Amino acid sequence: MPADLAVIGLGHHGLPLAQAATAAGIDTIGYDTDPRPVAELAAGRSPVDGSLTAPEIRRMLARGFRPTTNTAELGRVRTAVLCAPTPLGPDRALDLTAVTDAARALATRLRPHTTVLLESPVPPGTTEGLLREVLEAGSGLRAGRDFHLAYSPGRLDPGNRTHGFAGTPKVIGGLTPACTESAAAFYGRLTDKVVRARGPREAETVKLLETNFRHVNIALVNEMAVLCHELGVDLWDVIRCAETKPFGFQAFRPGPGVGGHGVSVDTIGAHRPLRLVELAGQVNERMPQYVVQRAATLLNEHGKSARGARILLLGITYKPDLPDRQGSPADEIARRLMDLGAAVSYHDPHVPDWRVRELPVPRADSLYEAAAHADLTVLLQHHRTYDLQGLSVKAQLLLDTRGATPGGAAHRL
Repeated sequence: MPADLAVIGLGHHGLPLAQAATAAGIDTIGYDTDPRPVAELAAGRSPVDGSLTAPEIRRMLARGFRPTTNTAELGRVRTAVLCAPTPLGPDRALDLTAVTDAARALATRLRPHTTVLLESPVPPGTTEGLLREVLEAGSGLRAGRDFHLAYSPGRLDPGNRTHGFAGTPKVIGGLTPACTESAAAFYGRLTDKVVRARGPREAETVKLLETNFRHVNIALVNEMAVLCHELGVDLWDVIRCAETKPFGFQAFRPGPGVGGHGVSVDTIGAHRPLRLVELAGQVNERMPQYVVQRAATLLNEHGKSARGARILLLGITYKPDLPDRQGSPADEIARRLMDLGAAVSYHDPHVPDWRVRELPVPRADSLYEAAAHADLTVLLQHHRTYDLQGLSVKAQLLLDTRGATPGGAAHRL
């Protein structure tokens, strides 16, 4: 059965796009080479990363959404959006293997007049270079003449209830003006505002700038957190006051590390590294070690050693109120604490099972009871279900890495 849209890649990025398209009345298929997520979605079950809930998946299916592993379906759509993952490789460059595989699968079925869009984070030049070459070689068609080709950076913020798909402007950069307009016509059905970039390279670099902006500013406040602790200054109060400035300042807050799918990129293909981003990455990567250092110091100040100490970690996901653990600093923090000889347990309402070094980490059923029993409780993620005022009363010793507890109720990062 023909469809208007194929979303290629059913991960944390592709699924919300498919959801928005389905809700807008666009006949949508979801393609993935991995049969496991396809089977889970077809059964109406939520993905592991929690990007959508089971009821949301079931509503999509009721509206006609069809997950599939059949490449023949890709030859029956008017628009195809590639949302394949691009993790960092060993050289800290983005790994484009999944994008290439997705493009090859599409190329064998690509028809004239199809609009092909890429949303995966990629180095500038990928759309008009690698992607174009793969599509043209596999289809025998020419981009900009036989089919439209454009890039639009993914901008979704998982769990954000204020800025959804429709309220977040879409940036578009097409290979030709006609490609841009074709992409704009598609995204105009999903979002309130479309922003036209000069071309695909500019649109690709938008994603690079937005992601690195986040990481650099988090690194700044992470360094400020270390400095303020040494000076005896309440950084959280500093940020509270600073964010009252109506211009020239945007509040970022420190934490135990930087997780998520939007990884900072300090090298751009074969081009020179971005020195500031490289330094920011080093600062952020040191935060789990700093949290462990603070934990050990706190225990020592209260007459206890990290060796043999019972340490409870609260919230092990990378973002509040979501089960997604992509890039969460909790894993490294747990490993380092275990290396010090601590007995680590955890509590997280969104994660029923957690393994570190292939070994199960004990999960606390009763939060207050576990906090009262632990020598040290460390808040790594502030889920809405946590009553931090009550927790601060029950816990023997509480280290808050998110600045979420009331003033004076805990030791803050």
